[in-house]
Amino acid sequence: MTTHVTPDRAPLRSWLPGFLALAAIWGASFLFIKIGIEELHPLQLTLYRVAAGALTLLVVLAVLRDRLPREPRVWAHLVVVAAFGVALPFTLFGYGEQRVESMLAGIWNATTPLIVLPLAVLVFRTERLTARRAVGLGLGFLGVLVVLGVWEGVGGSHFTGQLMCLGAAACYGVAIPYQKKFIAGSAYSGLSLSAAQLLVATAQLAVVAPLVAGAPPLPTELSAPVVGSVVTLGALGTGLAFVINLRNIRTAGASTASTVTYLIPIFAVLIGAVVLDERLNWHQPVGALVVLLGVAVTQGLVGPRRRRDEAVTGIPAVPAAEPAAR
Repeated sequence: MTTHVTPDRAPLRSWLPGFLALAAIWGASFLFIKIGIEELHPLQLTLYRVAAGALTLLVVLAVLRDRLPREPRVWAHLVVVAAFGVALPFTLFGYGEQRVESMLAGIWNATTPLIVLPLAVLVFRTERLTARRAVGLGLGFLGVLVVLGVWEGVGGSHFTGQLMCLGAAACYGVAIPYQKKFIAGSAYSGLSLSAAQLLVATAQLAVVAPLVAGAPPLPTELSAPVVGSVVTLGALGTGLAFVINLRNIRTAGASTASTVTYLIPIFAVLIGAVVLDERLNWHQPVGALVVLLGVAVTQGLVGPRRRRDEAVTGIPAVPAAEPAAR
């Protein structure tokens, strides 16, 4: 799964609109999750969302005359990537948002690169741990503790909800380096692999969701805001957003495109505050800034000027458009 990565010198006007649109789409996803779980079990919401995203990408595949993978080995690896990159994290964010604010879920999503790095170094061995990255991880861990507010004690549904959102980010931390190690060398396009990934995740959820949450309600049994949220999450946030992300990578380069990670929590916080009138404790945005600083250090955006590492984005959508390995 390789993409043509251009240098980060493209004219601003050629990639900035798509970059901001992507940050807004993924930042707003947490709002739509919050609305969706008002009438749907988190597993049912994820099933509908993923199915809508799969259908969207299949249409795009047909329009572009691309095709799904045909190798059984690729599909076998996609079973793992679909579970940890789609089904589990989407569901955990749903469970988490039953207990915490949508804006706080967006903040926790930003921790994904910090979880990806140690797993990529220690488990999958696709990255190397440098002193700079170790400092960034330390800062990120400190930021996590600040967001949690550990000095206030642990326990309660709010704390549990935060752990569920952190668990969702941890799932991405497994899926992204696994994908880089076992699928990145595939000859298939990122679009093809993402469509296949969503199809596998839909099949997984179609089995699990009815067993855990019961048969999902028909769309006619849901309110218009919930139906709209599901369609937006699936078609826009899980489907077309991937196409935008792929264009950003090809237009602006992998390093610039990956910095959307820093804007997603900003949009999530702004949208949650304006639309849902949510409020955060002082330590949560402060901790988020420390987390983002840690991410910036691990990615070489802060500190001595060195060749930037290929950043891994933690997005509440299909994490399938990894840049080609160095």
